[in-house]
Amino acid sequence: MQLKIEHATHYKFEEPVISGLQQLRKTPKSTPQQTVGAWRTNIENGQKELSFEDHHNNVVELISFDRDATELVITSKGEITIKDTSGIVGAHRGPAPLWLYTHQTGLTQAKPPIRAFLKGRDITADLDGMHRLGSAIRAEVSYEIGASDPDWSAADVLEAGKGVCQDHTHVFLSCVREIGLPARYVSGYLMLNETSVQDAMHAWAEVHIDDLGWVGFDISNGISPDTRYVRVATGLDYADASPVTGLRVGGAGEVLDVRIDVAQQ
Repeated sequence: MQLKIEHATHYKFEEPVISGLQQLRKTPKSTPQQTVGAWRTNIENGQKELSFEDHHNNVVELISFDRDATELVITSKGEITIKDTSGIVGAHRGPAPLWLYTHQTGLTQAKPPIRAFLKGRDITADLDGMHRLGSAIRAEVSYEIGASDPDWSAADVLEAGKGVCQDHTHVFLSCVREIGLPARYVSGYLMLNETSVQDAMHAWAEVHIDDLGWVGFDISNGISPDTRYVRVATGLDYADASPVTGLRVGGAGEVLDVRIDVAQQ
């Protein structure tokens, strides 16, 4: 399948920005599952300083603000060809070692609610076991837009019993790492059936399984990624794979608008 993607991030500020830098993780990479055609990032009232690959093998673009800017518009777009591999990504590739992905973070720490959730469950370290775990999480945590806070941990999500794809993914990662398997957060694009316009990127997880390598699991939708999914960034949790991180001086009164369009070419 061929997908056309446009991702626009538009900031407005009541007060001018004195200086600022942002790291963007919005650029997909070509892999055995996806081929990236033309992909470009356009910036209004700022400029790209450099591009590099981080320790999770993500493409990172460093963006600076123009001095006294009251708006910043960043638009990334391109075409991707996707091949269906039933969610199998394959062998681990560095530079981060595989064991790193067994480590919990502040967002995935296996606190008492996570351990209580796992107690008595037969979670095997194979495809069936991971799908059963995902189903159990969906039964406990209903999908509800706007129900969670961005800084909620996996334990917070379980206690609240509601959340979005980011929250489902953090709970899943916490559980998988607690039973000793490497697992990572994935941020990317998803073509929806009912609309092409979205206001956020999608999130799912990947688990490293013997004889298969990395395999994807979309907990919110109960499937492994297919030809509608475009992988962009990975990490230990949302903080590592967030599409935009940064800092600035000035720029009070921020208003942010995000528009993502994913459609079949």
